[in-house]
Amino acid sequence: MYSKSRQRRKSKPGSVQVKVSNNRLQLVFSFGGKRHYLSLRLTDTPYNHKLAQEKAFEIQRDMDYGQFDAQNLDKYKIGVSLTTVDPVTPITPMPTVLNIWKGYFESKRGELKPKTVEKYDNLTRLFAKLGDLPVEDAMQVKAALQKVTTVDRVRDGLTYLNAATQWACKHKLISATPYVGMAGEMPKPRYITDPQPNAFSLEEMDQVLDAFRNDKRPGMNYQPYAPFVEFLYRVGCRPSEAIGLTWANVSPDCGTIYFTGSLVQVRNRRVRSDGSKNNRTRSLSVSLATQELLQRIKPEKPSPESLVFPSPVGGSINYRNFSRRAWSNVVDPIKPNTTPYSCRDTFITQQLLKGVPTGVIAKWCDTSVQIIERHYLDKLKIAQLRPID
Repeated sequence: MYSKSRQRRKSKPGSVQVKVSNNRLQLVFSFGGKRHYLSLRLTDTPYNHKLAQEKAFEIQRDMDYGQFDAQNLDKYKIGVSLTTVDPVTPITPMPTVLNIWKGYFESKRGELKPKTVEKYDNLTRLFAKLGDLPVEDAMQVKAALQKVTTVDRVRDGLTYLNAATQWACKHKLISATPYVGMAGEMPKPRYITDPQPNAFSLEEMDQVLDAFRNDKRPGMNYQPYAPFVEFLYRVGCRPSEAIGLTWANVSPDCGTIYFTGSLVQVRNRRVRSDGSKNNRTRSLSVSLATQELLQRIKPEKPSPESLVFPSPVGGSINYRNFSRRAWSNVVDPIKPNTTPYSCRDTFITQQLLKGVPTGVIAKWCDTSVQIIERHYLDKLKIAQLRPID
């Protein structure tokens, strides 16, 4: 402390000294054979120490000139106007939903995949509609969300706010995480409570492939998509992984595929994302039928960076347009209410029916044994299996 260093200075006998007691300044001196302690009611700060030193000089001067009166020390006390008052701590507004969410978002941005960044941006726009609602008033936040969006988005928002407030609590930005369990208390859609993968039978799969190969509608027909759809059926990868597959990811004999990333749709552009949805890369030794498919469509000298399944007009396939146009026009008449992801369901289900272990299928498809057993043992498999007598 400042004053303690001053105390260590050597003073002449009888001189008035500035000392500290319990972080308070006092003047200590001897007069008339008695030791005097005069409290100044000042805290130990450099500025207050200067005031105390001035009083010490004043007392010393009066003693030197015979004007010191030990019975009247009030004149040396520093008045209330000269004392320092500890500043009042201003009331800090409680952090808002949007402030905490933005802080959480920025803390994770560097590790997020492009598609997840798009999702977080959408949540930012949603939370901005809540104005300055305090983040810790969870019930009010839930009620406000229910007024501006759907049940599914409210559940989603509460799920992510739970993660954001846990992050904020960890960093001592707030004192509690009031969103724990709130999303789970809301009504759940059927795709969560009773997920039923929509797989094709082998007959339906053949019908779909024939329909793509023989499509003859006027204008732009959908024949060029036939290899892409067949690949989805035979490999079970995610559509974005097939869309982003380049010839550098295929072995020279087309017998092995290396999945190292994908092309995802982020608003109106396609963005390459490294790794899988689960941040993994994997290799797959394909079936003979898949190997023959790749050999059939492989250019004589393909550029390593060129796409294996380009769109009919060049560039990459727009998944959204493909689903809304090609898939709905060709596939819906054969089997309604499916999506290109149903090809993945079909691959997993068919491999289960053929007796391939779930652990192997999980590695092929970048998923888990638990997910396969919980979600993919669908009614198609159950219908074809019988108890053993």
